[in-house]
Amino acid sequence: MDLRQLRTLVAIVDHRSFAAAGEAVGLTQSAVSLQVKALEESLGVSLFDRTKRPPEPTLEGRRMADRAREILALADQMTGGRRGDSTEGVLELGAVPTVITGVLPPVLAKLKADQPSLRIRLTSGLSHELEQRVVSGELDAAIGTMPDRVKPGLSIHSFADEPLVVIAPPGTEAASDEVVLSAYPYIRFRRHAWAGQLIDLELSRRGIAPDSVMDIDQFEGIAALVAAGLGASVVPQRPIPHPFPEGVVAIPFGKPQVSRTLAILERANNPRALQVKAVLETLVAECASLS
Repeated sequence: MDLRQLRTLVAIVDHRSFAAAGEAVGLTQSAVSLQVKALEESLGVSLFDRTKRPPEPTLEGRRMADRAREILALADQMTGGRRGDSTEGVLELGAVPTVITGVLPPVLAKLKADQPSLRIRLTSGLSHELEQRVVSGELDAAIGTMPDRVKPGLSIHSFADEPLVVIAPPGTEAASDEVVLSAYPYIRFRRHAWAGQLIDLELSRRGIAPDSVMDIDQFEGIAALVAAGLGASVVPQRPIPHPFPEGVVAIPFGKPQVSRTLAILERANNPRALQVKAVLETLVAECASLS
């Protein structure tokens, strides 16, 4: 048994297939199968039920995966401790799409210039999805909307507030958010996203029930639809020079205006805490320069 086999086991359980796990850990599917077979032989148990497609973890397999997470976390802590103040290594980072197409690119460019030994593997997803991947250990940290409640064992660090605005097609006369949302079909920011839930709460609080025609989780898609005159939406106003397509009208949303808080989520006692701190400090500086 070695750490590589344990990482492969955890990856299979997290990704729910040998093929997807191979992509995550950089192995072929056959190499993944060989590692699992070797681990099963060393333990003397079957970790997966191969009569099912894809193979599913047995009860012992799930138990072993939980133990493997603890062993890997301890190994990462020991490795991190030897590095001292170094920010070298690979950081598995997740981020919501609005951040990836917003403030994150210049932040990653600055980190690459300032910390050449730091490598970042970036994954996209919704905030609640990324949170679960941080909990499972699949990601070292995630950037997204701050949740109402932080799960036990996690730490969260806010770095910016983004006001929410109603965006309407070009030529829309300036009016209240309620008037605009009543005048156009409503393009909903995906309700499963934490930002979408924040928007729905304010709509419900004020008794606004717009005519919803679409449910989308991609900011650029929403903005393009609004720019084409197909409806209005409520979205975060990102801290970048041109947050919306030319001509799109933005009106403050909420009474008072509602904002979402952006934050980095990580596990407590994260062995990659120094790398996360470098990302956080660069995010704070970049957002401050744009405000």
